Amino acid sequence: MRIGVPKEIKTHENRVGLTPSSVRELTVHGHQVMVQKHAGLAIDFDDGRYQAAGAEIVETAEEIFARAELIVKVKEPQPEELKLLHADQTLFTYLHLAPDPAQARALLESGCIAIAYETVTDQYGGLPLLAPMSEVAGRMSIQAGAHALEMDQGGRGMLLGGVSGVPSAKVVILGGGVVGTNAARVAMGMEAHVTVVDKSIHRLQQLDQQYGSRINTVFSTVDAIEEQVSEADLVVGAVLVPGGSTPRLVGHELVKSMNRGAVLVDVAIDQGGCFATSKPTTLADPVYILDDVVHYCVSNMPGAVARTSTFALNNVTLPYVLTIAEKGSRNALVDDAHLRNGLNVYLGQITHQAVAHDLGLPYVAPLELLR
Repeated sequence: MRIGVPKEIKTHENRVGLTPSSVRELTVHGHQVMVQKHAGLAIDFDDGRYQAAGAEIVETAEEIFARAELIVKVKEPQPEELKLLHADQTLFTYLHLAPDPAQARALLESGCIAIAYETVTDQYGGLPLLAPMSEVAGRMSIQAGAHALEMDQGGRGMLLGGVSGVPSAKVVILGGGVVGTNAARVAMGMEAHVTVVDKSIHRLQQLDQQYGSRINTVFSTVDAIEEQVSEADLVVGAVLVPGGSTPRLVGHELVKSMNRGAVLVDVAIDQGGCFATSKPTTLADPVYILDDVVHYCVSNMPGAVARTSTFALNNVTLPYVLTIAEKGSRNALVDDAHLRNGLNVYLGQITHQAVAHDLGLPYVAPLELLR
């Protein structure tokens, strides 16, 4: 199969779809890999390393999209990339379509096959291709929040862990999944006062058993969220509805009630965000202040640590890329129900129920189209 890896063009996005090691694995199996010139240069994957692994270096994205049967990316295709997609071509990347009708419309019009990393499942009920980036984003959320609490960022001027005789900051994490757990670990390590709010008693019990008195767990209700958020110095939005838009757990009035200089870090912004006042920001301009509350809503947080993130992502995506290359997209999707759960768009149809619901578009079961 002819596989193409274009250079990512989202603002400050330096991750790359395939590492040189992944390219070698594919070429050893007899597949042709094209990598756009300088695609991995920013994270020390120069073109020579890709060539040594067996890749062909291609000058432009236009050539990659024109020749490749399978496009492997990291972030959702940008408007100029969407124009290059064509019928029967397979796109394998993060998509986050529910809050992005323009992208969904363009994918439908292209006639491509679009498989989203974030909705591929596994036998344990997890999201294996989302998990490593959730782990990175969860850990980064505390770093970003701690920085945003500094005065020059508009924050309260607080050190997250306090010092002798001065209380530590109150960190509230909405959601106890992969993002929330990793955020809690880092916040506890920085000696903050940490509270995790979740609607799953089972998950809260697990966190209690794992961390004991170092963490506070609270069952999620409207009252509980209002009480915890209004008193918090840093709130991390770590809520996920697989494939669907994130519920807005924190309304505008609640944001207004927060302490001046408190910080909101919305890790859920890729799926629309869980704070009513959230709007996507970039790594180039990550924060804004609204109602005296600092908002950090970067939609590609792991891109700030692109080298670590690229290795972590390739560890989980490579087996799927190999399967698609060996079997072809259609057969791979028919044979693997978990990969099929990642199918969001197939030849002009929406094939993921949560995405279709949130976009208000017809849903077609994947197997109806694949067989």
